[in-house]
Amino acid sequence: MDPEQLRTDFSRFMMTYRFAITQLLTKVNILKDEFTHINLYSPIEHVTSRLKTPESIVRKANRIGCPLTLDDVREQILDIAGVRITCSFIADTYRIADMITSQPDIEVREVEDYIADPKPNGYKSLHLIVEVPVYLSDRVQQVPIELQIRTIAMDFWASLEHKIYYKFNREVPPELLAELTEAAETAHRLDVKMERLNEEFAKLRAQAGVADEAPALELPPQLLDALRVRLSE
Repeated sequence: MDPEQLRTDFSRFMMTYRFAITQLLTKVNILKDEFTHINLYSPIEHVTSRLKTPESIVRKANRIGCPLTLDDVREQILDIAGVRITCSFIADTYRIADMITSQPDIEVREVEDYIADPKPNGYKSLHLIVEVPVYLSDRVQQVPIELQIRTIAMDFWASLEHKIYYKFNREVPPELLAELTEAAETAHRLDVKMERLNEEFAKLRAQAGVADEAPALELPPQLLDALRVRLSE
């Protein structure tokens, strides 16, 4: 293929993944704003996204034996685009997953629940491959995105584990691996404890009859007087 044409095709190929990330982030932000408006609380703490570099795509294609054609890469490498949602509590991870995947234009291709079934090293996160429709000028294309949903504690542990594996070039000493696994269990106990405290607080608030309403806005007396005068005219 002509190098210039290949460059153009690859640029268009990557563009669809950028559009898909934008589509999914818009959905997540709408859910976050709506939830905050209605409940004065959002289960979403942070949202990040990433797009694999061409070099990373080639490395993964070689690792899994994927031919280096755009069609094969599109079909076999499903994590070119990624979105990560960080939540406060374990229950929130499943709540957000349900809210996103219940939308009619989102198709779920894969689900890996590493919260219920952690990896041997202690890694916990909810992984989904979802397809998002991207509306191009000449067609609608379903684009896969890897969606990771985890708690703050899970995210902190995963970030530390990634840095350690990078520093040791994936050859981590056994004693350090054991400590990482122990740290993952500590993070899980923290998640469970914080969720229990949150549930107890919600029960106490309900028993006390505390309304989930925003505090009344105190308006300056001068403004109230001006409003009364205007209304009486």
